[in-house]
Amino acid sequence: MQTRPNALPVQTHTLSLNERRMRGRALRDRSARKDHAAWAPTPNRRDPIEILIEQGESRLQDLLPLRYARMKASPFAFLRGGAAVMAADLAATPSNGLFVQSGGDCHCLNFGGFATPERRLAFDINDFDETSVAPWEWDVKRLAASFAVAGRDTLDKQGRSDLAQAVAKAYREAMAQIAATPVLDAWYEALTIGDTGTAEAIGIGDRELKKADKALKHAVAMIAMRHRGGTAPHIEDQPPLVYHPKREDADAFRSAVEAMLADYEASLIPERRTLFQRYRMADAAYKVVGVGSVGTLCGALLMLSGDGEALYLQFKEATSSVLEAYASPSPYAHHGERVVRGQRLLQAASDIFLGFATGPTGRHMYVRQLRDAKIKPQVETLAPRSLRRYATTCGEVLARAHARTGDAAILSAYLGKGPSFDEAIATFALAYARQTELDHAALLQAINEGRIPCAEQVS
Repeated sequence: MQTRPNALPVQTHTLSLNERRMRGRALRDRSARKDHAAWAPTPNRRDPIEILIEQGESRLQDLLPLRYARMKASPFAFLRGGAAVMAADLAATPSNGLFVQSGGDCHCLNFGGFATPERRLAFDINDFDETSVAPWEWDVKRLAASFAVAGRDTLDKQGRSDLAQAVAKAYREAMAQIAATPVLDAWYEALTIGDTGTAEAIGIGDRELKKADKALKHAVAMIAMRHRGGTAPHIEDQPPLVYHPKREDADAFRSAVEAMLADYEASLIPERRTLFQRYRMADAAYKVVGVGSVGTLCGALLMLSGDGEALYLQFKEATSSVLEAYASPSPYAHHGERVVRGQRLLQAASDIFLGFATGPTGRHMYVRQLRDAKIKPQVETLAPRSLRRYATTCGEVLARAHARTGDAAILSAYLGKGPSFDEAIATFALAYARQTELDHAALLQAINEGRIPCAEQVS
């Protein structure tokens, strides 16, 4: 399960179970489980605002004020948008040397429910912009810290510590369960949301479940998009979040998108390419997306069948993962391919329209359905008991994702049966939550000083 440059993690499942367990226990000599509690900024820690400014240099400059305005809202919003800041910090924390295909941005709002190709509702990681081969601990620490930060307004210090510990405990126990599962069974295992009880256990209400179920049965796109029909169907502008290019740029934009779709189509396997060919592009528009991706080139596509059935696709820019500078370089020259391959490795079931292409101005893009019965809990309004259940679910899901490229037997033997690892992660999460508060304060100061631009209103 160790890695080499430009490669995915080496697979060790052909070794005997006893040898894999011995390897896992031996890793405690390299990094004791209690060592994961450590967090203190290094003397040469980079200014988090400098990291954000550097990251913004390759983004669409007119959207940066919106990005910083969204991050300004709270320490949790800062954490969501500051994956690059935390990646630099995680690189300085202890690791036992095992690498997996990492999600890269595993905060608690990057998990949710969506439709599988078999038209079932599943719960899994659902954001892969930063996926890369990296130490397994980084995802666990970011997820646990995100709960410690998200609970600031509703829970006391002990409650937030309990949430972070619940993440680590669920991860450890799920990894042990996977280690005892046959290889093929473990690969196919997924968390499906088939009834109200399961949905409520992870914070999804009955209303959201019924809405998503209706979308599955009637092929209704669960998206905040509108389009008009007629002789020239088009996406309706909803500025500043959905908008078309200026009139003088419209023809060039459409030509670039059409070329991108031809490239995208070639990335699909034959049967999905056949399905895609049953639609034509009717319109394309720019679309601003979540906190971490604001400033990257993103857009929406209205695809229509001959009978006017609508399919919405999203194209989204893929840049270098924030993890690559500190872990392993991507084995893919195209960052859209990096995202697509990473998602297919981590998810038990992925969008059938997921593909990649080179888009407008030569940017690396990936393409997927804009939303397909996508649902997620409202973390900010969950009751403490439900929030704990949700934290537990996310920890379990992350373990399954890591086990798809890592060796659960090695990891489980390292983690052990006791709470040492869980307690260490809880200590780290609270310490890093405090760091996030300080970094958020630094952002507010940078905005007040005019060091970075900030939109007056956020839509």
